[in-house]
Amino acid sequence: MQIFGVDIGGSGIKGAPVDLDRGDLAAERFKVLTPQPSTPGAVADGVKEVVEHFGWSGPVGITFPGVVTGGATIRTAANVDKAWVDTDARALLGERLGGLPVLVLNDADAAGVAEMNFGAGRERRGTVITLTFGTGIGSALFIDGALVPNTELGHLELHGHDAESRASTKAKDDHDLSWEHWAHRVQKYLAHVEMLFSPELFIIGGGVSRKADKFLHLIEGIKADIVPAELRNNAGIVGAAMEAAKSAA
Repeated sequence: MQIFGVDIGGSGIKGAPVDLDRGDLAAERFKVLTPQPSTPGAVADGVKEVVEHFGWSGPVGITFPGVVTGGATIRTAANVDKAWVDTDARALLGERLGGLPVLVLNDADAAGVAEMNFGAGRERRGTVITLTFGTGIGSALFIDGALVPNTELGHLELHGHDAESRASTKAKDDHDLSWEHWAHRVQKYLAHVEMLFSPELFIIGGGVSRKADKFLHLIEGIKADIVPAELRNNAGIVGAAMEAAKSAA
């Protein structure tokens, strides 16, 4: 069975049909740049371009970088235009896609769902936290496999700063940090999250997961296991499709 997944990020909008039996993309993903300013209408046009690239005509799962309630309503928008706040994204995107069934969910929650079912978190019980490092830091918290949605742990205060402003991949690039310096910041962030939630496992996702060999071994003093996401930067697309399939059923 195939369902379409779209992952809206602060820098790019990417999507592809997903094979739900394998938990993997059924075709090479297509990506467009996130428009600037990233207003609801402009981003909706980008989503439409991605979906129409494949001629898709079924249900679509769409991630969003912020809190999403009821599979529809945007409550926060840290790394996209603030006009998104209180927008009924399901209605907007469904209309832009010609009435296709749409489900919207937090981007890190989608990535976590994919990793728990098909990736690094499968068959892991207890407390598992997926963290996606990119423009910001997204989080997905699981207790015995059940998702606690919209945790937004990237916005925890760390040494007087919003954590993602110090430890996201964007922060690494903006401040031209070495892998060692950035890993030290990530270590401090993980220690703070571990103090609050005592997870058994951290799954490190986002685009930087494909470069895990450059920094994971530099992180010390964390009791939880730390592993890279197995689905890497496709996890959001896969998780979005999975949740859309549940909604359609």
